[in-house]
Amino acid sequence: MRLFKSIGIALLLALTLALPSQALTLDPENTLYLETKHGRVVIKLRPDLAPKHVERIKKLTREKFYDGIVFHRVIEGFMAQTGDPTGTGTGSSKYPDVEAEFNHMPFVRGTVGAARSQNPNSANSQFFICFADAQFLNRQYTAWGEVVEGMEFVDKIKRGEPPTNPDKIVSMRIAADVN
Repeated sequence: MRLFKSIGIALLLALTLALPSQALTLDPENTLYLETKHGRVVIKLRPDLAPKHVERIKKLTREKFYDGIVFHRVIEGFMAQTGDPTGTGTGSSKYPDVEAEFNHMPFVRGTVGAARSQNPNSANSQFFICFADAQFLNRQYTAWGEVVEGMEFVDKIKRGEPPTNPDKIVSMRIAADVN
């Protein structure tokens, strides 16, 4: 009997270690599925840190605003930027800009932040995903999410400012809305 109990505990431990820890704690209402031609990127939204930015991203996502939008600025060793319907880096949504919500989340590999102009309160629809440590952005840009799965697909996004034949967001959805 002790042998079966030991095997059961070992099996449970092995299964727990095999599963990504985030998969057990993700809230479907605050999880984005960003589909690229390379694969799915799963982003954990952080309304606890940037509620207005998360609200805007969710609103635009539910309107399918991001579907087909290009990654217009992709800098090796830094970040991939998207969210501009014009593909130039100067466009935004039909909604007013969002005020800065600077927070303690560091800009490291996988951090998702709001792109903006020189004006700290000019974030709208554009965002970026960090390829690497970019802590010089800390408390100067709003961090609102983190890639928890699929960073290898972000790494495959075509580089350039702008890239020639840029990669696109195939679709972006809130996990709670996906059947």
